[in-house]
Amino acid sequence: MKIIPIYAEAGITGFESPAAEYKELGLSLDQLLINHPDATFIGQASGDSMQGVGIYDGDILIVDRSLNCKNGDVIVANYNGCFVCKILDKVQARLVSASSTHSPVTITRGDDFQIEGVVTRSIRLHQQAPEIIACML
Repeated sequence: MKIIPIYAEAGITGFESPAAEYKELGLSLDQLLINHPDATFIGQASGDSMQGVGIYDGDILIVDRSLNCKNGDVIVANYNGCFVCKILDKVQARLVSASSTHSPVTITRGDDFQIEGVVTRSIRLHQQAPEIIACML
């Protein structure tokens, strides 16, 4: 993979072509994004409850099952049969959204709850990816 360092500014004022000088690094996207390949899965975010931490509807989530969850981690969990992406509040045993329009959910003893992994990366797709659509069918 060739890495082209682009330092684009928000305003288009012109900058030297990023391809004029580039570095070739021995780095793949897998290496960059996935620390534990055997314990990682990819999901897709749905809804607007995590926009406060930069996760938007349709974003790709890299989820690492090997990490120990810490208080405040963004996690994917199975909560009463539904996969959810939330902030883990271990102190108060709650699942917290990153949006004030969604109330925290307290996890009780009667709930079916299992942490599936810690979200370590999120990726925004600026065009639809047929591969992702095919996986979701």
